[in-house]
Amino acid sequence: MILLKNCYYIATFDDDDDEFSGYDILIRDNLIDKIAKNVELSPDEKAQTEIIDCSHHLVLPGMVNAHHHLYQTLTRNLPGAQDAKLFDWLVYLYPIWSKLDADAVYYSTLLGGAELLLTGATTTSDHMYLYPKNFSGDIMALQFEAAEKLSIRFSPSRGSMTLGKSSGGLPPDDVVQNPDEVLRDMERVIEKFHDPNPLAMRKIILAPCSPFSVDKTVMLESAKLARKYDVILHTHLAETQDEEDFCIEKYGKRPLKLMADWNWLGDDVFFAHGIWFDDDELRILAETNTGISHCPTSNMRLGSGIARVKEMLELGIRVGIGVDGSASNDSSDMLGEVRNAMLLQRVKYGADAMSARQVLKIATQGGAKLLNFKKIGKIATGFAADIIIFDLSKMQYAGAQSDPLAAIVFTGFDHTVEYSIVNGKIVVRNGELVDIDSEEIAAKVNEIAKKMLANSK
Repeated sequence: MILLKNCYYIATFDDDDDEFSGYDILIRDNLIDKIAKNVELSPDEKAQTEIIDCSHHLVLPGMVNAHHHLYQTLTRNLPGAQDAKLFDWLVYLYPIWSKLDADAVYYSTLLGGAELLLTGATTTSDHMYLYPKNFSGDIMALQFEAAEKLSIRFSPSRGSMTLGKSSGGLPPDDVVQNPDEVLRDMERVIEKFHDPNPLAMRKIILAPCSPFSVDKTVMLESAKLARKYDVILHTHLAETQDEEDFCIEKYGKRPLKLMADWNWLGDDVFFAHGIWFDDDELRILAETNTGISHCPTSNMRLGSGIARVKEMLELGIRVGIGVDGSASNDSSDMLGEVRNAMLLQRVKYGADAMSARQVLKIATQGGAKLLNFKKIGKIATGFAADIIIFDLSKMQYAGAQSDPLAAIVFTGFDHTVEYSIVNGKIVVRNGELVDIDSEEIAAKVNEIAKKMLANSK
């Protein structure tokens, strides 16, 4: 058991949005067992309990990263992609990504997941859509192996690309698959890895990459397959005006109309980005309860635009936050993404467009709802013990104690948590990963990244 003792400030993000001070949180096994003042333990319980003094600490539910491309940690900061917009950026990077091998998938998942744990995410998705023809191994199995080593709650997407350059798509032919191959493997990974349990550590999402890289058959059949197995559907949508132009030229329709025609709307669907929706399309999202993963840093980095998140929330659209791929962010800094999400809305709508509390709730409850985890994203009895803890006595929060919750969004120069607890297990302690050697991961990723770049020339 773990007892978080005398918490300086707790934000539960439950339905009543409770915030309070001076309470204890008792974690028993993988669940939050009790939230009360002066929790008493029997002598036997005390002997089995780690007690953490939280008298200077902010305690929150773990955040949920709703969109990422973990393999892209291998291609951060490449000069040829630093100043490119999305389509040019992709064309430059596809040949490098085609050199992915088993080590690259495993270690990039370790690196990205580790960064997320250190910066406040206890659950992450991943959108792996790149399947090079010469790849040897099971990509999903490698990712789950890495996630298990990290002890992060993991809901990756079995993505796909089927429209290569020779068929009018954007990606080169050596990183796409044929539709039958994709659909067979989607069913395989659901049956092998997906756990429907509300406290699952593993869930599968089906996620064809985008309308400009996947053909209609895969979109239609993926939707049927997802509903057969009751899993979530995901894809990139309305990220750039280039995408809109592509869809109009190829299909004669805007991206969201395509999704409607292909049965890709509903409470089991969420899209990444969603920048270029018009007023009518926002109303359709609201009416169908279709969600959006907002990725502000990537949108700024690629110059894609500013999503209308303030308006989405006012319409009741489900919104979460994603750090997006580490070749367009170029990090996996969850708390940094939260800060950028709040500030970017203020650029578009004014200083009161989004509050610290709103953005943190999106990053916790919002993401949990997108990924269909019903027992994470809030601090409440009976919920998963996924909790992050920040030490507010540190210099970076000095002068910010008038609002302890907002302090981590408005202030600070280091987004590292003091503790991270996932499924009742401490995975970050005193700002350091417990089970992972961060220096070893960095060295290995640098070695793999150098090799991939060299082999692509």
